[in-house]
Parts: sequence; structure tokens; C-alpha cells
Amino acid sequence: MAYRRGENLEQMTLFPQTLDEYVPTDHPVRAYVAFVDTLDFDELGIKIEDSKVGNSEYYPKTMLTLLLYGYSYGIKSSRKLERAVHDNISFVWLMKKLTPDHKTISEFRRRNKAAIKNTIKLCARLCLKLDLIEGNILFIDGTKMRANAGRRRNYTVEWYKEQEKELDSRIDKLLKECEDIDQAEAGAGSMVKMRKDLAAAGRLKEEVRKAVEEIKNAGAKTVNGKDRTINLTDPDSRLMKSVQGSHASYNVQNVVDDKHGLIVTTEATSDASDVKQFARQVEQAEETLEKQCNVASGDSGYANTEELEKVYEKGTQVVVPSRRQAKRTPAKQFDKSEFKYDSESNSYSCPEGERLIYSGKKAKGSKLVYRITNKDICHSCKHYGICTESKKGRKIIRLAKEKTKEKIERFYETPEAQEIYSRRKERAEHPFGHIKRNLGLTNFSLRGRLGAQAEISICATCFNVVRMITIFGGVAGFIERMKQQIV
Repeated sequence: MAYRRGENLEQMTLFPQTLDEYVPTDHPVRAYVAFVDTLDFDELGIKIEDSKVGNSEYYPKTMLTLLLYGYSYGIKSSRKLERAVHDNISFVWLMKKLTPDHKTISEFRRRNKAAIKNTIKLCARLCLKLDLIEGNILFIDGTKMRANAGRRRNYTVEWYKEQEKELDSRIDKLLKECEDIDQAEAGAGSMVKMRKDLAAAGRLKEEVRKAVEEIKNAGAKTVNGKDRTINLTDPDSRLMKSVQGSHASYNVQNVVDDKHGLIVTTEATSDASDVKQFARQVEQAEETLEKQCNVASGDSGYANTEELEKVYEKGTQVVVPSRRQAKRTPAKQFDKSEFKYDSESNSYSCPEGERLIYSGKKAKGSKLVYRITNKDICHSCKHYGICTESKKGRKIIRLAKEKTKEKIERFYETPEAQEIYSRRKERAEHPFGHIKRNLGLTNFSLRGRLGAQAEISICATCFNVVRMITIFGGVAGFIERMKQQIV
């Protein structure tokens, strides 16, 4: 049997292939180059000056394409990207044989975090221009992603204050030793080492100061009955629970368009809960698309009436189930829904016909309290012990925005809303599956919220590019459409 052994690697050719011939015309790397060519770098936040004097630097468009293409294959590390530009033919083609080292790649990413963050915004606007995004129906979803920090580096404000005192004492001691060496002008110690220790102590003190400031800005001193903590490595991250346990993490929020499931906006937030994110995410998406959406939908984790009303009052229909609707559990006996509210008298009537009158507010006026007119009525009722066991009799809590809540809940039950909500899962959760599994972004490499924001924006852009390649029937179709967008 014959074997295929390949060519002799030392065989010379009369006309060697050009580098461009090594990369097929339908290779994805060409799509990323075409996409970056459509971006307005001034709007992105990176200034390109061909006449700039001084030492030469790598072309910003090429460096941004390197990051996007690298992340699209799960290559996030600057050292791995450095190896790729030497070993991988598609990366060699992309860089036109230039070989930036890992420090250069890392420094470009660090200096341009804010600009990289804007790539998803320009990508969404491009999709809107290409009629791939309509912006009529938006889906919001969130997921937890680990920060580049260990959970054991979370400390309370008391710990940080103690560290501040110790660092002040240590810095004073180092300064005194430096002065003594200066005066003695002898080799009693290494001034280089002293200076390094002093600088390290100064940096640590600055990190501690920022952490203390972060706790103060957070407001509440406790969270779920425990002292609030801040991570020393990444003060912007928070301890968050997920299926993998409790870790220093960010809560990543995506807003996805209904038409093709493309990402409109993405944000790495420090808020562990989704409950206060709905209005903010919808507003950011509308700002990006420069138009108001007709419908905004999310799961029950966003069921906060005050947040939903901010969107609802602008005329946008909201499709978010309450916790009870999401669990699909029937109302318990003597649930609030069995009590009839009379808006004229501002009171409730119980199933037995007795009145519960308004008695005050709670939770800064967001909740209204209604109580039975006389506690003896409840005590003598045949349902006492079932309806309520309180010695003061039955009470009902009504939201100040109860009417809005009821309208949203009623609309959710309609066939139209159910059809929209059934699409939410496949539209909103698909991007996270691609980003985590295909792109391998389960934890961030960069520290700080801006760094995390830059990384998730890169991955969201990669997801959109892959979807657009599919929609346009392949790389060739995608490149052709991109060329039409270049002014």
C-alpha cells in the first residue's frame, strides 16, 4: 500500500507562494479584518495619526483585529497571542509578519480599555444599518463571570483600617532608615532595596485606601446580615453566588435583539442581583440604537415594579413575569388576590366582607400598609389561624405602584406576551453559551470593571461577527457587505 509522505521540506521552488496564498479567501481572519475596516476609530476613541512623529508603533487597527480574532478562538493571554503571531499562519497573515511581543499586546489592551469597550456599540449600530437589528423587541439577561481575583482576598472595612495603620507605621520606618543611610553615606543597607520596599508599601496603601473608599461609597455596611467586604485584588468585583459556588465575580448583562439574536449592548456590573438592572440596560440599548423599543423582556429576576415602571411609563410594553408567575404556583388560600381593593375608599375587603383600611407606609414609601379596622374581628373569625395568626389581625402590603404591577402581570398572561417570552430563552441565553463554551470566557483576565467591560465587549463583538457571517452566507458574503459600508 502506498503512503502519502508530503513534500521534501528542503525542496526549493522557482516561484514561492506569497503569504496571501497560504490563507484561503473564505478564512474567518479575513472577515475580522473587513469588520475592523468599517469602524470609525475616532468614534471608537483611538486616534490614528499617520504623520505622528517619534518612534514607530503598531497600527491600532491591526492590533484591535489581533485581539478580536484571538478572542474569537479563545486566545486571551497576551503571551499566547505572542506565540500565535510567530506560529499560526492566519495570525502571521493578519499581522503581515509583524511580531509584537506580549508586553506590547498587553499594553495596547490596557491603554485602550475604554475604546475597546465601545466596539460592541459600533458593531450594533453597523448591524442596525445593515437591517440585522430592528430594535423593536429587546431581551435582557444576565450571568455571573469570575473576576481575576480570589474570594479569600475579600476583607471588611475594619481589616482595611488596621492594615492602613500598619502600613503608615511601616512607611515611617522605611523613611527613617532611608534618612539614616543618607546621613551615614555608607553601605549600611541597600538604598535600591529600600526604595523598592517603600514603593511597594505605597502601592499597597493606595490599594487599601481605594478599597475603604469603595466600601464607603457602597452605602450599606451589611449585605444579607453580613459585613460588607471588598476584594483587595479587584475592588470592583463582588462576592456572587453561581452554580460553581461563591466567588469574586461580575454580573454580566446582555441586551439582545429579537430579529437575529444579535447583541445590542453588554455590561459587566458589580451588582450581584438583576433586580435593579432592567431600566438601565434598556436605556443603554436605546441610546446605542438611537430609538425606543416597543417591547422589553426579561426573566423573573428583573421583577422589580419600580424598575419596570421606568420603562413602562415611556410607552414600552414590558414582558417580565412576577416570581409567582414564573414558578406557576397557584395562589394560597386567603392570598392578597382574594381581597378586593376599592380605590375610592382606599381600602380592602376581605372574603368575609370586613374592611382593611390604610394605616401607613414602609420601605421609604414604596409600600402601603392596610390593617383590619379592629383586631377582635379577626380573633372571632372562623378563619383565624388560617388567614392570619397575628394578634393585631390581618394586614396587607400594597405597592405604591401596584396598578403598574397588575397591568404588567395581566399583559404577561396574554398569548402575545407568551409568544414573545418563549423566544427570550433562545435569543438571550444563546450568546452566553457561545461566549462561555466556544470562546472560553468563563473568567476575566483583566482587573477592574473597565477591564472586565473591555473583555466582554470583545467577546460580544466576536459573537455578532460570527452570527453575521452565518446570516450573509459565509465569509465571502460578509466581506462583500462590509466593503459596501466603508466610506
